[in-house]
Amino acid sequence: MVWIREFPLGRTQRVRVGGQLSAEVRVTSGVPQGRALGPLLFLAYVNDIWKNMESTIRLFADDCVINRKIINNADMEKLHKDLDRLGEWAVENEMKINPSKSKAVRFTRARVKDPINYSLMCTLIPEASIGIILRSDLSWAAHVNYAVKKAWKALHFTMRILKKGNSNTKSLAYMSLVRPILE
Repeated sequence: MVWIREFPLGRTQRVRVGGQLSAEVRVTSGVPQGRALGPLLFLAYVNDIWKNMESTIRLFADDCVINRKIINNADMEKLHKDLDRLGEWAVENEMKINPSKSKAVRFTRARVKDPINYSLMCTLIPEASIGIILRSDLSWAAHVNYAVKKAWKALHFTMRILKKGNSNTKSLAYMSLVRPILE
């Protein structure tokens, strides 16, 4: 298996900005992009990341999701410890993790919410949305209202532009511009 050990060795890279090409620099980590073996080697490399974790951990390509149902302070402490373990694993395995790209998401029906204070490698993980408007009490009302308002705007724009268009064109415009917003 010498070929696997030597696969990432001896590579160089350079950068082109405009018409200028930088000097070659030796690549000291990672695997070449675009090769079929790269993702397989990465998965083998991170395959033990879940060991010693009490929370659920999911891996997808180069992303990692850790989640845990928080019922009490002990659950919160376990999640904190698992984040610490993840940071320790990264240091031990010389894996660079960018904590500023990490996000915390909370789902709760609680009216009063304590602030989320999770951190990874001494960096506070900010709370983030998930691409839809879902209030922290799990209500969809704000998202539905936003979608309806956006669809009305698209419909009025379409009607204004296609005032004199035929019904087939209007139908196609509705199916392309308005309906996807509602769906």
